[in-house]
Amino acid sequence: MDEVEVLRTLLETYSPSGDEGAAVRAFLGAARSLGLSAHVDRAGNGIARVGVGRPKVMFLGHIDTVEGRLPVRLDGGRITGRGACDAKGALAAALVAASRHAGPGEVLVAAAVGEERDSRGARHLIPRHRPDFLIVGEPSGWSGVTIGYKGNLALLVRFEGERTHLSSPAPTTVEDALAFLDRLREFVAERRDESGFRSLTMKVHSIDTRREGSSEHVEIGVNLRLPPGVATGEIVAFLEENGLAGRTEVVDRSEAVEVDPRNVVVRALCAGIRREGAQPTLLRKLGTSDMNLAVPAWDCPAAAYGPGDSHLDHTDAESLEVEEFRRSIAVLEGAFTLLAAQPPPNRIVESPKVA
Repeated sequence: MDEVEVLRTLLETYSPSGDEGAAVRAFLGAARSLGLSAHVDRAGNGIARVGVGRPKVMFLGHIDTVEGRLPVRLDGGRITGRGACDAKGALAAALVAASRHAGPGEVLVAAAVGEERDSRGARHLIPRHRPDFLIVGEPSGWSGVTIGYKGNLALLVRFEGERTHLSSPAPTTVEDALAFLDRLREFVAERRDESGFRSLTMKVHSIDTRREGSSEHVEIGVNLRLPPGVATGEIVAFLEENGLAGRTEVVDRSEAVEVDPRNVVVRALCAGIRREGAQPTLLRKLGTSDMNLAVPAWDCPAAAYGPGDSHLDHTDAESLEVEEFRRSIAVLEGAFTLLAAQPPPNRIVESPKVA
């Protein structure tokens, strides 16, 4: 199976979050055709590996996509399909690069499920593995390396009250909810920075109001993106201080992450980019990824890397230049080789905790 066929195989199997089984089987087939051992774990993640022993290099990609089928077609050196950027392009590149690894150590390529919804695949992997070096598969462009992601806090905030006559001086339940949003915006504004990555931001994505007899109910969906230095606990404490303890549901929560730009994984990827003739760019992104979960848990040198323009993620224009895909394979192949030659970090390797 050649390089582009590996990518095309993954793209042709539609895999929205929650329905990744067929795509994981396609991933296993592609991995085995390239000479890697492969299996599926209890969470449904596809796992491919080559080599044994330390150092252990993990490429943590994800096989799921957002919903919305896209026809897969190759036209003029560009391949279109759901997941081409986010993030089957990176996963396919890692499989091909790993198949060329001759040791020492082990390279493991994980096709995690559920990243676009609840990261259930990564959450299953984290207590069961302890890599020495980590590359998270996300689009950075073949000549970019991502070293930071903002944190995420998704909330549902609920307000309840009694219906009153609109001529009453008392605020309505909707007005109470809007007053809360004003206070939250002030809190966010105090933590604004000229750099988007360093700013706390918020978006209100839904407001639902309903009446049951004389009772009024308002539910507001809020998403906050947190920079390094602002913890999700700080937001939760603000809500509690404003009388919302017990009335707030945390839908999703992850802390911001920013790795040392001089760590060995970043350096290995940058060296590969330079060998391919480009000057590497270090990126800090406003979204989140499985890197937010894995880096604090594994505490190992890490970065995120993969081909593709992240501005095309989740859009009907999602596509990838074949030449960029091939360059990313070369970068990853070189990075795997450099990392495998490194002494493993000097730390106690604990037995994985499997709850």
